[in-house]
Formats: sequence, structure tokens, C-alpha cells
Amino acid sequence: MKPVLNVNGLKLARGSREILRGVDLAAGAGEIVALMGLSGSGKTTILRVIAGLEPYGAGSVAAERAGMVFQAHHLFEHLSALANVMLAPVQVARVSRADAEQIARKWLGELGVAHRADALPRELSGGEAQRVAIARALAMEPKLLLLDEPTASLDPARRNELGAALRALATSGRTLVLTSHDDDFVREWATRVLVLAEGRVVEEGDPRRVLADPRHPATRELLQVEHARKRN
Repeated sequence: MKPVLNVNGLKLARGSREILRGVDLAAGAGEIVALMGLSGSGKTTILRVIAGLEPYGAGSVAAERAGMVFQAHHLFEHLSALANVMLAPVQVARVSRADAEQIARKWLGELGVAHRADALPRELSGGEAQRVAIARALAMEPKLLLLDEPTASLDPARRNELGAALRALATSGRTLVLTSHDDDFVREWATRVLVLAEGRVVEEGDPRRVLADPRHPATRELLQVEHARKRN
């Protein structure tokens, strides 16, 4: 089966600083691929390159149409949740407002926030805003969904709800690539994990194996830092 995403030898530099140093990444339909690494390892930059938001210096990126969900959500504060989700279908895809509303209500419903359709972003909880942002990305029917630290503002109960929602999307045939610092979430919900250090993939595999028995020093350091953060 042809991968939905195929990244080969990806390199990116900012001035004299090398951010990505030859990253390879492939993902197929139904996968939830997690990118982990310490701050500065390049994981968010990879998402931005795949989404077409950042130019790269060398390598190749072949991807199906992608939707991206940013860590800060970036919802339009003057628009309701429903209007935020409708915006791209109407303005970009030239879908009629009636059809765009039907699409928006479908995704808000599937993500459990249909009852918040009329709420403004400032009236939403962190978890609700996250789901509205995901609905907005899905409204354009991408085969590939990119999520930057989707659990950053969520408590444990909301993280599990999000994980179940993401798994349902993967089961329906979508491909998800996300960055995360949350090893518990990745272990529970991802199908594969890639650990990055200094712009390279240093370890890859089943999250339950990689995070339980890390073989690379960078993976062990990452887990030590995250466990220390949780204790504090």
C-alpha cells in the first residue's frame, strides 16, 4: 500500500544551525505516529515542513492533503466554534454555507462538542478548544492529520477522551502524526513512535517496547526528564 506520508532525507537549517539532519518518516492509513524528543530536537519543525508551512533545504516530502492542529489552537476569537469550522470549506473549498454547516456540525458531533457550536473560543475549556481545532482541520477532509502537542493543556481524563477520538479517526482510515512529550499517552494510543535527538531519528518502533526498554541514550534521557517533570 502506498504510504500517505513519505519523508526521505529531510534536512533543514536556520543560518548555521542544523535543525533537521536527514529525517526519514513514512506513515500509512490508520497509523498514529508519535514524534518524541527533548525541546529543540526538531519534532515540531517536521510537522511544519509536512504541512507546507516551512521550506526545507534537502530531501523530499510526499504527502496526501494534510490538516494541521496547532498547540495554541489558533481559533478565531470573534467567531463561534461552528463558524471557525465552517470557515475553510466556505472560503477555500467554495462549499455552500449550508453544506459547510452540515460538515461542521458532523465533525463537532463526532468529536463530542456539538453542544458548544455557538460558543466563542474564550468560552471553551482547553479540551473543548482542542476538539474544535481538530474539527476545523477535518472539515477539509484531509487524509493526513498533523497535531502539535495535542495533550499539552489537558488533564488525564481529557487526554484519554482525546486518545479515543484520535483512534476512531485512525480506524476510519486517516493517518495521524503528532508530537508529544507525554510518554503515557504515546504508549497507550500511538501505533508507532519515533524519538528524535539533535535533528535525527535515533530510535523507532512500537511505543510499548521503545518506552519500556529504550535502547538509545537520548530516549533514556527523554524519559528521565519527563518522569521528573511529572513528579514536580
